[in-house]
Amino acid sequence: MKTSDFFFGLPSHLIAQYPPEQRGHSRLMTLDRKTGKRRHCAVADLPRLLVPGDLLVFNDSRVRKARIAGVSETSGAKVEFLLLSPCPSARAGGSAWKTLVRRSRRRRSGSRYMFYGEEGREIARAEITGGEGEYRVLEFDRRVDDEWLDRYGHIPLPPYIRREDTPADAERYQTVYAAAHGSAAAPTAGLHFTGELLGRLAEAGIESAFITLHVGLGTFLPVRGEYVEDHVMHEEQFSIDEENAAKIEGTKAAGRRLVAVGTTSVRALESAWDSGVLRRGQGATSIFIRPGYHFKAVEALFTNFHTPESTLLMLAAAFAGRELILESYAEAVRENYRFFSYGDAMLIE
Repeated sequence: MKTSDFFFGLPSHLIAQYPPEQRGHSRLMTLDRKTGKRRHCAVADLPRLLVPGDLLVFNDSRVRKARIAGVSETSGAKVEFLLLSPCPSARAGGSAWKTLVRRSRRRRSGSRYMFYGEEGREIARAEITGGEGEYRVLEFDRRVDDEWLDRYGHIPLPPYIRREDTPADAERYQTVYAAAHGSAAAPTAGLHFTGELLGRLAEAGIESAFITLHVGLGTFLPVRGEYVEDHVMHEEQFSIDEENAAKIEGTKAAGRRLVAVGTTSVRALESAWDSGVLRRGQGATSIFIRPGYHFKAVEALFTNFHTPESTLLMLAAAFAGRELILESYAEAVRENYRFFSYGDAMLIE
């Protein structure tokens, strides 16, 4: 199967550069994958669109302010890093991070960088000490943790949002139920939900469960090869506690639906599900869900509109069928839906 089989044309003005003025005030396309029928609704309509007894499964990972810019010690050029996950440090009192950096081939071991805060005050120094492929290991001369990043880092808006982050993004590029720090990108389907909407869903008999998958390279790394099968997914960490696992298992045992909120929830559920039992505790997944995959746990999917030729689009195509998904995306373009992270949503049943 070719990567180009998942291409679609998208006018640039439909790529959402900002969130809607109010969280949750987005459009919603519903798609019946059996009949192919589509309806145009609003996210606020979810309590009447879902079925009492459905269980919404959310990813509660919290986005780090993981984007920081340093200055090369040799050239003085500004270099931006995206911190993906901490790794063991060889330096006493220091921190090491697996990072993504542009033009990674130029960023060789031994390259040093300085980082500055307000008024030009130096806040850290770091050196590249290793890495391979897409990432590099960046070793800092001091402790760089989530508290440090909250103070000095920036929200890692995706590259198709062509602007600098603002203070408002610190709230809007984060779900209202975010809990455990660990993601380098938002689980964006969850951005549509407000406390008020969650309350209305509960009143309608639609329950919620929360699992955690920390979004990293596995989710947002583009597919660069000609053939889909040649793409290798990077590993991402997930966790499921006893209370939520029991709720999910109980829903399935009762013949009710699991409605995954976002592709990351799908990947965690499908990775942890085994013959009616959900694996508890910490886990890791590099599952690549594409057409031909047989779903074990998930029966409905609430998701955003994804980028062309992405693993996220391929997952949606695996769930609903490639042709039906591409037809639905073409209709979304005709109807001027907003696309990607800050865009509109889709409910596939």
